[in-house]
Amino acid sequence: MRAEAQAYVDQIRSALDLLRRFLDWDRALRRLDELNARVEDQSLWNDPKAAQEVMRERRRLDEAIGATRAIQQELDDTIELTEMAEAEGDDAMVDDALESLAALAERAERDKVSALLAGEADANDTYIEVNAGAGGTESQDWAQMLARMYGRWAERHGYKVEIVDEHAGEQAGIKSATLLVKGENAYGYAKTESGVHRLVRISPYDSAARRHTSFSSVWVYPVIDDDIDIDVQDKDLRIDTYRSSGAGGQHVNTTDSAVRITHLPSGIVVACQNQRSQHKNRAEAMKMLKARLYEAELRRREAEADAVNATKSDIGWGHQIRSYVLQPYQLVKDLRTGVTSTAPADVLDGDLDRFMAAALSQRVTGEEVEVEDVE
Repeated sequence: MRAEAQAYVDQIRSALDLLRRFLDWDRALRRLDELNARVEDQSLWNDPKAAQEVMRERRRLDEAIGATRAIQQELDDTIELTEMAEAEGDDAMVDDALESLAALAERAERDKVSALLAGEADANDTYIEVNAGAGGTESQDWAQMLARMYGRWAERHGYKVEIVDEHAGEQAGIKSATLLVKGENAYGYAKTESGVHRLVRISPYDSAARRHTSFSSVWVYPVIDDDIDIDVQDKDLRIDTYRSSGAGGQHVNTTDSAVRITHLPSGIVVACQNQRSQHKNRAEAMKMLKARLYEAELRRREAEADAVNATKSDIGWGHQIRSYVLQPYQLVKDLRTGVTSTAPADVLDGDLDRFMAAALSQRVTGEEVEVEDVE
């Protein structure tokens, strides 16, 4: 088999292996049989909520198993066609087979990522919070670039984006911003973006045109459903109000309508200023707080379930996940997965899917990648 064809075959088989490992293939088949039997039991619908959960799980498993089997069958058929064409010296048929393998490899990658989005909150809307690091204007400009990057990524997926909270920098950029991204699997895709992002470039704010390194942090957490009960005690909260900041004009509030809530036991701080009334901003901030607490609980469960993988995937302010180099050369490198791009402009315009897919896959395999940092 030609090297190009073999490369596609290896890529497809790798995706299939990851899918089977993620599904725990034998267990998934048994579970699907159990769910099919439950669906046939008319008493299931005595409890509509439980029935909906069963149907949702059954549909997810059935789609994942069906997609895996379909890709495997198409791969086997295409390999057979390729080998036959090569044996007969039919170059036109070989070219057709290569096109089929390329399309199948792309489909396998899409299905792999879709299957990986099966976490408890992966289907939910998400908050993406960006905070500038130390460094004044330079870091604040970088924070604004990151906020725009995630907004553009969301638009590429057809998601709706709202700015829930934003604090402008003194000269340029932003000190912080919180985006609300609404769309199917928004949290599942974006959740691996939490961490510290580093920018290396010739500073536009330095008259000597020196190279600067800037840091900003990103935190991603899911919007939680109303039926998820998160207990928050009033005694654990400090609530501050302040005047909203913005671009000016008639839309800037002249009263202290913006709300900041601090959860004292955890130290989590959330803020909202996008609504006109203090009451609405407080309600939105409480939703954000509960979402942060829920995300922390998800991470705690992950740590208990698999301490080793949790250690590898735990991300905090001090943990850098990606470097973006604009000068003296062009490179974006993910320090967890080794995925790179030599087109930073595209990445900063929202081309993030390859980075997200690789990080999701790594959570399943638990494999660490030795990557040299970029200067």
